[in-house]
Parts: sequence; C-alpha cells; structure tokens
Amino acid sequence: MPLTDAKLRNLKTPGRYFDGGGLYLEVTASATATTGRYWRLKYRHGGKERLLAFGVYPEVSLKDARERREAARAHLALGVDPMQAQREAQLQAEREAEMTLEGVAGDWLEHQKERWSAGTLAMIRRVLEVEVFSQLGQRPLAQIRPAEIMKIVKGIEARGAGETAGRVLQRVKAIYRYALVHGLIESNPMVDLKPSELLKPRQVRHRAALADKELPAFLAALGAYRGEASVKAALRLLMLTAVRPGELRGARWSEFDVDVDQAMWRIPGERMKMKAPHLVPLSRQAVELLEGQRKLTGAGELVFPSPFYPGKQLSENTLNSALARMGYKGEHSAHGFRALFSTIANEHGHDEDAIERQLAHSERNEVRAAYHRAEYLSDRRTLLQWWADYLDARA
Repeated sequence: MPLTDAKLRNLKTPGRYFDGGGLYLEVTASATATTGRYWRLKYRHGGKERLLAFGVYPEVSLKDARERREAARAHLALGVDPMQAQREAQLQAEREAEMTLEGVAGDWLEHQKERWSAGTLAMIRRVLEVEVFSQLGQRPLAQIRPAEIMKIVKGIEARGAGETAGRVLQRVKAIYRYALVHGLIESNPMVDLKPSELLKPRQVRHRAALADKELPAFLAALGAYRGEASVKAALRLLMLTAVRPGELRGARWSEFDVDVDQAMWRIPGERMKMKAPHLVPLSRQAVELLEGQRKLTGAGELVFPSPFYPGKQLSENTLNSALARMGYKGEHSAHGFRALFSTIANEHGHDEDAIERQLAHSERNEVRAAYHRAEYLSDRRTLLQWWADYLDARA
C-alpha cells in the first residue's frame, strides 16, 4: 500500500516501508522526528541489484522522493544507471558552484582580448566591475536568476544611462553563452533576456558638430583659449586631420614623419577602429603645429600626454571639456570635427572616395574595397592641404 504523509509522520518502529516501484523509507532504531529516516530506491541495472540514496525524511518529502524515483526510472528506460547519473549531476553542481560570475567573466575577457584594443578591454572590465560584479560577482554563475540581471540593467537605465544598460546586458549574455559553450553550465538562463523587451527605445543622438557658418566664431574662440597648451594643440590637429579623437589622444612621436614635402602620420592598426593601419598626409599647418608641440612634449613618447598624469594620454573627456569651457557644450564635440570636414569637403566638390578614405571608413563593397587600397594618398594630401588653407581663410 502506498505511503502517505500522515503515516510517515507517525512511523516509530524500525524497518523498511515501501511506496512502490522500488522506493522505500528505512527507519533506524535511533530515528527521531527529523533524523534516522532514509529514502532508498532498489533497482536493477546491468543484471545487478543496486541501491540509490535519496536523502532524509522530512527534509526530502514524500513528493520529492517520488519525483526522484520517476527520474531514476526514466534513466533506466534509456539504459543509464541512475546512480551514475546522480554522481554526474552532483559533480556538475559542484563545478557550477565554483564558477562565479566574475571568475568566468575573467576567462571570457581573456578569450576576447584579441578582438579589442587594450583601452576597450579595460573599459569593458571596469563597467562590469562597477555595475555587475559589485553585486553578483562572487555568486555561482548557474545560481544567478534572470530577474537579478534584469534588476541591475533596469537600474542602470533608470539613472539615464540607457546605452550603458544595453551594453551591460549584452556583455552578461555573452559571458553566459561562453560558459555554456565551454561546458561550465548546463543551460543558459539569460537566453530570453531581450533588450527590446527590457529597455525603453532610445532616441539616437548624433554627435554635436559645427556648421560652416559657425567656423569663424569657433576658430576665434579656439585662438583665445587659455587652457592647457597641449589640449589647444590637440583640438587644432584634430580639425586639420579629421582623425577620431581616440586615435589622436594615443598619438606617439614615433608615428610622425614631418619631412616638409611628404610629411606623414602613420597610425598603426591596433589603434584604429577598423584594426587596419591608416596613413594621414600632413598639411604645412599640421607640420608647423607638431613642431611647436615637440618643444613641449618631444622628450616623451606621447604627443599629447595628460596634463595631470604625464605618462598617460589625454583622457576621453579632456577635449570635450575644453570645448565646453569655450562655450560649445552640447553644440560641438571632438568627434564632430569629422562631420564638419566631410560636409564642407563634399560641398566643395572634392572626391567622395578620397574623403571617405581620409576618414578611414570601411568599404562594404569588396570590389571597391580592393580598388581603394591604392589609398588615394596624392588626392588626400591635396585635400588636407586645401582643408587647412580653408580653415585659415575662415579664421
């Protein structure tokens, strides 16, 4: 006759009490209300009788014991020994308990490091440390619930950092995918977390940039800027070359050849967004600026070191902070110089391919990409000299 909870609660006599299907409760002579009552499952596998332990009653309830019996019978139906399956499940649980979110994330970052620059890698690590690891870093990866990640992501969004929230969610999901692929977890609980269902739609805001008609006033403000001389020079060279701010901030003196006729800035691939080396012809004005800057920082490696930490490059916010002090907060950004250059050069009829190549934009069409490896250096040298002269004329 099957067992009932009422019968189990009142069992006092030592013995074996069967529930069916090989499941029974063994009551020992020293049993109490909470100890000495052991669930067992008797079964046969490979022609041999075996005994599987399910735990102690009432910690393991009658319902739980029956569910484990049915799971064991399902394994037997597949020709799998339930005892071996239980051992493997326990080992997996132990492995997962050792796999903390921060520990696995560290392995993931190491695996991904060749895809990113050192600066990007450090930034991703720092954001994860501040936003995620500070709360969940020491928790086993397999034990973290989707609701806990949702709470973190929604909290980031609530303080107005919607873009960061989306990126954090993306990174966490990537860590879980990595863990699943490498057998560190049995399943990915974060797979159904969709940014479109978690986060509010964001309105894309293009980086602020000047219009041509605003150039005279801006150039006057730049000329009157009384901040750090290197920051002023950096803004000026950013205008003259149309490179990305990050590419300029990391500039090394070893990258420049300032021969008057063929002056060139050779930016190595590891510092470029598209990971390909970029050649930047230098106008006479750019060469003159660099000669003046060399008197200030030529003894070091960096062309534009931080005014506060000479061994480090300018920070990401330094250039935009300078623009804000000049009165252009929200109206112009360091990255906006590229849009300014592109708009004006196109309006004046310069070759579109030369402009795009100078901006180091990738070419999606493979045939055009192969053709464009010619670099357009002669055209770009002419273009950048025209641009430097144009800026002089607008001052």
